[in-house]
Amino acid sequence: MSTHGVTAFAVNANLGYSQAVRLGSLLFVSGQVAWDERGEVVGVGDAKAQAEKAFANLQAVLERSGSSLDRVGKILMLATSRDYLPILREVRQRVFGRVGHYPASTFAVVEGLAVAELLVEVEAVALVDTNS
Repeated sequence: MSTHGVTAFAVNANLGYSQAVRLGSLLFVSGQVAWDERGEVVGVGDAKAQAEKAFANLQAVLERSGSSLDRVGKILMLATSRDYLPILREVRQRVFGRVGHYPASTFAVVEGLAVAELLVEVEAVALVDTNS
């Protein structure tokens, strides 16, 4: 969906959001969580499994939207407990270590996420090719 130079990807009109929105050469990716293709939470009670799935979902959205992990400039990591920060750092380091750079990153503890079973969420800002 494209309007006024803004291109939205994987629009969910029922909930009023897009998985990603491109504005010029920037791609803003909505927070990715540990949902599988059926909308079920992966790794209930397991922050590491959820972090792995959230970063995998982030990569999938980036690629479907014309970007990639190596073009990410900023991420925001949210968690329902400060105790999950070492896990998120470990997964982030592994994911971005493979691509050769580490994006700017912010971490915040929140009271809750979209559903009670979710423990972590990751969003990103990335570059896209303006010719695609």
